[in-house]
Amino acid sequence: MEFCVMPISGFFPKVTAYTLLLFLLLSCSSTEAYDALDPTGNITIKWDIINWTPDGYVAVVTIYNFQQYRHIQAPGWTLGWTWAKKEVIWNMVGGQTTEQGDCSRYKANLPHCCKKNPTVVDLMPGTPYNQQITNCCRGGVLNSWVQDPATAASSFQVSVGAAGTSNRTVRVPKNFTLKAPGPGYTCGPAKIVKPSKFVTADKRRTTQAQMTWNVTCIYSQFLAQKTPTCCVSLSSFYNETIVPCQTCACGCQNVTQPGSCINPKTPHIASVVPSSGKTNYTPLVQCTNHMCPIRVHWHVKLNYKEYWRVKVTITNFNYNMNYTRWNLVVQHPNFNNLTTVFSFNHKSLNPYASINDTAMLWGVKFYNDLLTRAGPMGNVQSELLFQKDQATFTFEKGWAFPRRIYFNGENCVMPPPEAYPWLPNTSSSRPVSTFNLVMTFLSAMTFLYGYA
Repeated sequence: MEFCVMPISGFFPKVTAYTLLLFLLLSCSSTEAYDALDPTGNITIKWDIINWTPDGYVAVVTIYNFQQYRHIQAPGWTLGWTWAKKEVIWNMVGGQTTEQGDCSRYKANLPHCCKKNPTVVDLMPGTPYNQQITNCCRGGVLNSWVQDPATAASSFQVSVGAAGTSNRTVRVPKNFTLKAPGPGYTCGPAKIVKPSKFVTADKRRTTQAQMTWNVTCIYSQFLAQKTPTCCVSLSSFYNETIVPCQTCACGCQNVTQPGSCINPKTPHIASVVPSSGKTNYTPLVQCTNHMCPIRVHWHVKLNYKEYWRVKVTITNFNYNMNYTRWNLVVQHPNFNNLTTVFSFNHKSLNPYASINDTAMLWGVKFYNDLLTRAGPMGNVQSELLFQKDQATFTFEKGWAFPRRIYFNGENCVMPPPEAYPWLPNTSSSRPVSTFNLVMTFLSAMTFLYGYA
């Protein structure tokens, strides 16, 4: 949630401050999980009972990522729930619980898990074939629906005992939770739906689940973290001013904790920065004024008679994280006339039906779809060519800069509008000279490739 707007005209004049505060909180809480750029995006958990057993059932559980641009990255998803009765998990394929729990009431053939509230994780790549099912074993990583629908689902099979043995006696689990990999998702109750149907590989036979229920989980950046994870900087060919990320956009350097960030000029930086073989997902960022793991730079590069050109650079300041299958979502009114994206993939999102002002950008597979850790190679870049709509195009009042930018589904901190590079004119400044253009180019190169 970014803003909560409540009209107050005509409001009762004698409302107390406490009542007004309570009303505001209730009004805002209902929109925390709403994403204006992906209004129908969600993660759906489908639970299909395939067959019944003497004391329960066997089910296939599939997690579908129906979000257009938000994906689940390493260390992957974690799914939990609370059993309605005294169910146990006899065995699993394609996934496992993190704890077995107390199975002391069983003397032989111990269940896989006896906990009232089990927690399930995906298996890792390289799992033996006899422990796999379709769509399993990717370490819990789920790509977004637009970026790669073939890897936007994850499944595991579970054999449940001490449960109902028919659709009249079985009870759906309660209190579903999804971490992906941290907090941020709120899951609704399980709802029994029409049983799923499955078509065989030769497409000559259709089978049906004995019972199916769905759980829908919605993401809220407000619940996921209290501080942003990315910021935006701006520059243009027509102004020598480079607008940096806002100071303390993602936090401030804490002088009482010297290890909160790393100075790239540290003599023994190699002994401080973890090697690529270690798995640590806690951000360890380069010491900057903004302290963000990711910076997105939008540079208005060239102006032609019928076109204009932008350079986009994404820089990784996080020493602990390679961003695999990264993506960028940009909102700008000229995306309806986007002509060419030179080294990224792109797709229009059209969150407002007929209004095409939002595009999703992501790297080309095996070329620049990996954004490596902080350092000289920790950036990716591309250029966008737009055709001018003479009825709306202008360089004035910051029109050429984006309205909103998301990186991996997280809303980035934009500079304040009054700080945007202004267009020189006779009333505000002299025309840009060749010398100024050269100095602007050199400054931009230092800013993009130097250490901010």
